[in-house]
Amino acid sequence: MTASHAAAAPQVQLPRDCTFSPSDWQVLASYWYPVAIAEDIQDKPVAVKLLDVKLVCYRSRGQVVVARDMCFHRGAPLSKGWVENEEIVCPYHGFRYNCEGVCTSVPAHPDGKISPKLKLITYPSIERYGLIWTSIAGTEVAIPEFPGWEDPDYMNVLPPSFDIAGSAGRQMEGFLDVSHFAFVHTATFGDRNNTEVPQYKVTRDGNVLLADYWSTVSNYGKGQENPAPEGFMWLRAFRVFAPFAASLTVHFPNDGKLMILNCASPVSARYTRLFCPISRNFDKSVPVEETIRFNLQVFQEDADMVESQTPEDLPLDLLAEAHIPADRTSIAYRQLLTELGLGRHYTS
Repeated sequence: MTASHAAAAPQVQLPRDCTFSPSDWQVLASYWYPVAIAEDIQDKPVAVKLLDVKLVCYRSRGQVVVARDMCFHRGAPLSKGWVENEEIVCPYHGFRYNCEGVCTSVPAHPDGKISPKLKLITYPSIERYGLIWTSIAGTEVAIPEFPGWEDPDYMNVLPPSFDIAGSAGRQMEGFLDVSHFAFVHTATFGDRNNTEVPQYKVTRDGNVLLADYWSTVSNYGKGQENPAPEGFMWLRAFRVFAPFAASLTVHFPNDGKLMILNCASPVSARYTRLFCPISRNFDKSVPVEETIRFNLQVFQEDADMVESQTPEDLPLDLLAEAHIPADRTSIAYRQLLTELGLGRHYTS
């Protein structure tokens, strides 16, 4: 875990062409989200987007810098530039900015005084779980807990980010849903002959939802050897961190544990970039590529459904859609989002 760049938050203004309602955007901007895989941020600037805000990520002096992807001279995207001598260089006129965002050079006037207006808008950043996290307006670091990643008894796998043409709320609710396994994931681990959802409870610890779900639905992939004894009860322990992150710990036979952290990063109101660190304390000799391939297939199965749901937004008004007992977690999740101050007709 490496903490890096931090800067005083500027006055928060809505991005141009914002796809969220103004009130929802202000609420969501105060939280932390992953925006990039850490290994992808090396010696070249990388363009990302969060909550309709165009950002650039790059490394400088051993830290990751996250800034608005715009040079204030003529609005050129710094992500099209390059990093040289620990400074990012604007591709349009060669202006240079240090890791604090201060302009250090205007090539057209090498001996002239540099205007204080030539300063990047920077945001705090933290490198954790193999991801780069940031917040547009957050003042305190608030990143979900994922203990397996830092436990030496676990092996870590980080699939590539996965883009979904759907809302972060819908993706999150799909991750928490336990009754769709037999119908959506038939090619990976679901079983059409095992559809019943046993009763379960949802509890709360502060702002974190907890749901422990026991069933006989196996988590082994189709075609994999299944050493679980007949009638083995699988425990899936969900932990929900508002607004768009949740962890799932699947308890395998012989004290095996598979931990998944689902982070739905809202690129815009109806476009999501999924980041999903994975840790497990068993099958450590299985090639990482196999784990990544299996999980990308699961992601795609879910995305096909999320991208086709209507309404596209997640309605927080509980009367807007019908519910069944298996939906306890998603109902509690919608109630939690309402408590954050998001609108009843949720727009993300």
